[in-house]
Amino acid sequence: MKAYFDNSATTRCLPEATELMVHLLQEEYGNPSSLHTMGSNAEKYITEAKKKIAKTLKAQEKEIIFTSGGTESDNLAILGAVEANKRAGNHLITTAVEHAAVSATMAHLEELGYEVTYLPVDETGVISLDDLKAALREDTILVSIMAVNNEMGALEPIEEAGKVIKEFNPSIVYHVDAIQGYGKIQIIPKKMNIDLLSVSGHKIHGPKGVGFLYIKERTKIRPIIFGGGHQKGMRSGTENVPAVAALGVAAERIYENLEEKREYLYGLRDYFVEEVTKIPGVSVNGRTGRQIAPHIVSVSIKGVRAEVILHTLEEKDIYVSAGSACSSNKPAISKTLKAIHLDQNLLDSTVRFSFSTENTMEEIDYALEIMRSVIPMLQKYTRR
Repeated sequence: MKAYFDNSATTRCLPEATELMVHLLQEEYGNPSSLHTMGSNAEKYITEAKKKIAKTLKAQEKEIIFTSGGTESDNLAILGAVEANKRAGNHLITTAVEHAAVSATMAHLEELGYEVTYLPVDETGVISLDDLKAALREDTILVSIMAVNNEMGALEPIEEAGKVIKEFNPSIVYHVDAIQGYGKIQIIPKKMNIDLLSVSGHKIHGPKGVGFLYIKERTKIRPIIFGGGHQKGMRSGTENVPAVAALGVAAERIYENLEEKREYLYGLRDYFVEEVTKIPGVSVNGRTGRQIAPHIVSVSIKGVRAEVILHTLEEKDIYVSAGSACSSNKPAISKTLKAIHLDQNLLDSTVRFSFSTENTMEEIDYALEIMRSVIPMLQKYTRR
């Protein structure tokens, strides 16, 4: 049996999304900027994708900008907003547990002279609204907070944070990295005071190499890619029509029967957590129940290095990850795990299981069976 539990790294592309991509690559392959019929037909697919995505957010079609993926969406949101608002101040706020697409961008801005406040998190990976309130200043121009932590599944209070930010100063731009949250939780940007929202296609059963950035109407932001003025000048470059169209399909599908899908994922997660923690030396990080995202489980295995358990499971066709798959192809000590003050002995002994609705209880049972067998054996070789 094969059990793929690395869905936070990437998901299998939906068959209907794949079929549409192939059709557009082979048949209706016009450039959407061309004035002839093939060009206008291609443009219609982009318009249709915008409609589908905007509907999931209760947003306007003109508020959706297509990008090459989550990293570009985060970079455009942060760099573009900072550039447009730099006269108002040079202070930025984010969290200590952001994905590298945000944290590395913030580090770059620090090198340029901007001041960044990194909000700490508690032992479950969640920020404090009191810390956010205390960090806000007159010269704060941007706050960036992820919706769901990619390593632990921590649900950040993005709606409450939006209220705090806008009550302090409505001009502060509020960005949410929703790459792990979109399609798992309901996100209504206008209701949540979100100005910018980043999403990646391959996390929601769409293709790799495509994503979008929601930009609330009248938000002050400038482009970071220049050229032919595509997408109203906000993101130049010929649109990847096949991938964009497939993303529209994936976005529409992921929000169909959302609550039913969430409950299914919570069922998988709850059962897995209950059973895996019965194995001696195994613990799960973060909150439980419905106070955490339904699809991510951070598992620490005392005495076994993450890389060892990862490859041991891989030999049995069970696929998990160590930390964030986007940071490197080699496991490194996670800054998220450091931020929650995880026991020093568990920092390099933690792996991530991430589920999708394609996973089954049989796959969970298979993984548990293998783990019950191999973990005690691996723990015998604990480093002294």
